[in-house]
Amino acid sequence: MTATTSPTSEPVLPKAEQVDVMLLLEGTFPFVSGGVSSWVQQIILGFPDIRFGAIFLGSRKQDYGQMRYTLPPNLIHLETAYLYEDEAPPPIARVKAPAKSMELVERMHDMFENDLRHPECPHLFASMMDEAGPGGMLSQDMFLYSGGSWDYIKKTYRSRSTDPSFVDYFWTVRTIHRPFWGLREVAVRAPKARIYHAVSTGYAGILGVLLKHRNQRPFMLSEHGIYVKERKIDLYQAQWIKDNRSVFEHDPSRVSYFRQLWIRFFEHLGYVTYHAANDIVALYEANRQRQLLDGAPEERTSNIANGIDVVKFGALRQDWPDGPPQVLCLIGRVVPIKDIKTYIRAARIIAIRMPGVEAWIAGPEDESPEYAQECRDLVAQLGLENTVKFLGFQKLTELLPQVGLVVLTSISEALPLVILEGYAAGVPTVSTDVGSCRQLVYGLPGEDEALGASGRVVRIADPQAMAEATLELLGDPAEWQRARESGIRRVEKYYAQHIMFDRYRSLYDKNFAWQA
Repeated sequence: MTATTSPTSEPVLPKAEQVDVMLLLEGTFPFVSGGVSSWVQQIILGFPDIRFGAIFLGSRKQDYGQMRYTLPPNLIHLETAYLYEDEAPPPIARVKAPAKSMELVERMHDMFENDLRHPECPHLFASMMDEAGPGGMLSQDMFLYSGGSWDYIKKTYRSRSTDPSFVDYFWTVRTIHRPFWGLREVAVRAPKARIYHAVSTGYAGILGVLLKHRNQRPFMLSEHGIYVKERKIDLYQAQWIKDNRSVFEHDPSRVSYFRQLWIRFFEHLGYVTYHAANDIVALYEANRQRQLLDGAPEERTSNIANGIDVVKFGALRQDWPDGPPQVLCLIGRVVPIKDIKTYIRAARIIAIRMPGVEAWIAGPEDESPEYAQECRDLVAQLGLENTVKFLGFQKLTELLPQVGLVVLTSISEALPLVILEGYAAGVPTVSTDVGSCRQLVYGLPGEDEALGASGRVVRIADPQAMAEATLELLGDPAEWQRARESGIRRVEKYYAQHIMFDRYRSLYDKNFAWQA
């Protein structure tokens, strides 16, 4: 099903009153391309008998462009919600906070600070969100304008904040809490579903908690990366977070209070989500262990690896040239987390020792245009205009037969589909040691490991190591061929999409039969 277009050129999204599986998506399909979005589309298309819906959560509408994917015919409902849209707050009015509501607020926050693993924590949170609507005990008006709310913010500032600025504390608290009223509105208007399935913790996970509580239907969680870990990376790098410590107070080994506050906020959301979910899926064992560390109940966790269409990509091997093409390709968005600059610096080393080699970058540049321009400037500074090529978005079935190595320089990944797609097409990889990449390249202990190395894994942000590993494979046709054959065998045995579909079918069937 494709979204139709209205006279104002805004797409008219499909709507339904009830679906089988409602996917809860934060900052991904169908407005942002990438591995998670491709997986979402793959799951929907893989179960044509299931009626899917999707709720897309974003920051502000202006942060996203047009849809990047054609909507599958069995996606019968799609809606969007922007949690930080510049909407006017409710009119200022004198509001009195009921004493009972402030008692609940204080109890909830005390649990978050001191007893997060209390068994009542997720239930109390969801019950409080029931009161967040107009006329409820915890309405947005009450939060913004009541004396009780003001007094509680002052109290928590005095008892918990180590930053000297009350003004910054006050506005940080407001900003952190702002999305909850929008999430409740989404939960109220969302169609009924037999299963709610979030593809991350964070705001999408919390929406799953609310929908399970309201409708008494099961809630599943699939994490590709670990959301809390990824938000921590973002928050450590964020320039907008205040740090009001003086030069004498500033200790670079200690994170500023407001950065800590945001980190704890997402940790709390993750914990609540884990304890509300009926099933918690990780892509590989290291991530499942991280989920357990962050509070996920072990009996609800499992691993389901990504799978790809081996037949489709395997067909690309038929007309393969003799020896590896002298082309390496980074396939992904041009954004900081992909560390494109390390790739460019590695390309300079490779080009000096292997003249004529080309280093392609295949992916959109519009998500972080300033970073993309910095990457282009670096290419010019290093004199690599004839070596490094920015290709934009490309069809992999047309791209991969021209490539000798798929290269990843990311500082964070989960289980990259592009490595598996490369394997199926007969292309080995060189990757940084992130996510499951070591598992994909060298295999898990036992039969998988015995298949041999299907590439190389190197340290993060090390262009010299990346270059050496690339030269080792591209410069030795026999070693490249061994890596190629190992990749083909590994993807066919462990990462074919029918394996993934079978395991998700079992989970869906179990949850369709779930009784509250």
